[in-house]
Amino acid sequence: MALKQRKIPMRMCVGCREMKPKMELLRIVKPQDADAHIDRTGKAKGRGAYVCQSIECLKKAQKSRALDRALDTKIEDAVFDQLQAQIQPEEA
Repeated sequence: MALKQRKIPMRMCVGCREMKPKMELLRIVKPQDADAHIDRTGKAKGRGAYVCQSIECLKKAQKSRALDRALDTKIEDAVFDQLQAQIQPEEA
């Protein structure tokens, strides 16, 4: 009897709109009472959206307002700057 392969959960990046495995993407979560931030555990409460671990995808999501629509709220530029600062050390 062959081993059963586990299904890999796929999510769409809001920047480039590509389907990728969930573990390759960053989850950005917007709790009701706080600003949006990166959720490293993937379990934080709130509305979530996924973005590739690159500055380019984050900038595309900002320019097209895709992250605003996915999180159902207006994301301020200061929050995008914080997200960008958190992503940059991972690229280095």
